[in-house]
Amino acid sequence: MAPGPVAGSEIFERILAVPGGLVLLDCDDSAALVEQFRAIARHSGQSIYLWDPEAGMGNLREVHARVPGLQRLGNALRYMQQSNHFGIYLLAKFPLPISTMDNNLLRQLARSPAGHVRRVVLLDAEPALVAGLDDVAVRLDGSSRPAQRPRLRDGRWLP
Repeated sequence: MAPGPVAGSEIFERILAVPGGLVLLDCDDSAALVEQFRAIARHSGQSIYLWDPEAGMGNLREVHARVPGLQRLGNALRYMQQSNHFGIYLLAKFPLPISTMDNNLLRQLARSPAGHVRRVVLLDAEPALVAGLDDVAVRLDGSSRPAQRPRLRDGRWLP
């Protein structure tokens, strides 16, 4: 079951509430979540970007708005690091293995930003990548789970 529209906004709020700058997000359907974030960006005017190696980095508010020259992960990470404004950066489809320089840039981005909110969100990152960042990143679970109804057993309600 894919997360509903409420789930996308809840995940967005949870990302904003994270104290650090790097989020590891596991979700059932990352494409559906990106579409929900696209709707949030269009309705709220928030700066939300999506990076993948084929298309580079684009603004989710405007479908055809691409930032030129950011197909390589290192270039995209440097762009994020130099950004002086609010931004949520969704990163998908990582080419593995990543270089030591890219790993160092991710670690630097994990530090709490001073003065402005910047969150780098790794969508469904491979375990090999996540293992090297677990100590500096915040892990969020964006998977949807069906609501469990309480059951009556032996006269007691059980979750």
